[in-house]
Amino acid sequence: MEIVVVGRHTDVADRFRQHVEEKLAKVELLSPYVRRVDVEVTHENNPRLSENRERVELTLRAKGPVIRAEAAADDRFGALDLAIDKLNERLRRARDRRKDHRNNKVLPPVDVRPLDEILNDEADAAGNAPEPQISTPAALSAPGDSVETTIGDSPVVIRQKLHHADPMTLDDAVYEMEMVGHDFYLFIDKETSRPSVLYKRKGWSFGVIQLDNPCGAAPVTDLT
Repeated sequence: MEIVVVGRHTDVADRFRQHVEEKLAKVELLSPYVRRVDVEVTHENNPRLSENRERVELTLRAKGPVIRAEAAADDRFGALDLAIDKLNERLRRARDRRKDHRNNKVLPPVDVRPLDEILNDEADAAGNAPEPQISTPAALSAPGDSVETTIGDSPVVIRQKLHHADPMTLDDAVYEMEMVGHDFYLFIDKETSRPSVLYKRKGWSFGVIQLDNPCGAAPVTDLT
């Protein structure tokens, strides 16, 4: 298993790299086919965020879906421990899914109302905030490419990344969203070939927004 540790806006000491390797050694017990784990360490300079100034993101690449976990704490060793706990929990869920993949499962309730009705409800819940003006980033040409842009003169930074997208079922999209720990998941519906966004609602319910223009299995862009 290859472990790659990188720092964003910070240096990573050899002592921490060694600690990462020791902690991640147990990952192979839950995911024997893991090929690589990317560890990204980010330092936040804002003193108001001192309790969460160190963030660690883990990305596990193996046979099957990519699994991610991240956590923040006042020191990177504590953030690493929290992130590994989350990663191990998702690995256990993935292992359990493989065991009973053939069993019939009932999907969580999905919002199938018309798109305009869903968008109106979401807008009412979020408020009618004006749309920010985002500068157009450079074109992303290959999966894995990423670029950061700012909103006008504000300090807000938008990170845009290109991912490869294979058509999948709704059941698979729910599973993969849980594995990366996001509140939404962008995918191409295998049955309709439509670009779709799965998102979490209250409790264990989910919603799906689809575009009415079908597309092929081309790479798609998400904001992460």
